[in-house]
Formats: sequence, C-alpha cells, structure tokens
Amino acid sequence: MRRMLFRLLALLNKALLPKLWNKDLVRLNVAQKLIVAWRYYVTRNAL
Repeated sequence: MRRMLFRLLALLNKALLPKLWNKDLVRLNVAQKLIVAWRYYVTRNAL
C-alpha cells in the first residue's frame, strides 16, 4: 500500500514539478533545493 502511494506521488512529481537535473545543485535557491529533496525522497521510497 505504501509503495503504491509513493509510486503515485512519483507520477505526480514527474507531471507537475520542474526537472532540475541539468542544473548545478550548489547554485539552486532554497525552494529549488526543497523540490530536489522532495523528488529524491519520493523516488527513493517508490523503489
């Protein structure tokens, strides 16, 4: 059940949140760092 929830969240992240993979992580502002951290957390739990 938990894995299904995180897979759904991963699909929503992919559709709604911006992709920041091609940017330098050091130069991101705080909001962008939070987005990266959230996407990582969801992806890690969806696997």
